[in-house]
Amino acid sequence: MSKSDENSTHVYTINLGKAWLTPQYRRTDRVINMIKEFAKRHMKNENIKIDQELNKEIWKQGKTNPPRKVRVRMSLDDNVVLVSSYQESLKESEVKKDENKDST
Repeated sequence: MSKSDENSTHVYTINLGKAWLTPQYRRTDRVINMIKEFAKRHMKNENIKIDQELNKEIWKQGKTNPPRKVRVRMSLDDNVVLVSSYQESLKESEVKKDENKDST
């Protein structure tokens, strides 16, 4: 791997609608597996870690009603892919926009 591949970050929107084909009591488990499969396919790495915040966001509405879509940021560090929620950096950019509006 080259040096640029080691610290690469990508943002994806994952469609999780197919989880509704599984029984209700397994939907959120299936969503977690779908996110891991997506990360393996796109980042070409078997070592996948899901961030605790993203996990809480997925489980927030219980086992039978996970989100239909989720926006994630995948970063490759030390041969481990970390999948985290993209909303964190979205909030940072919103704060910067608000500061720019206040200064004008």
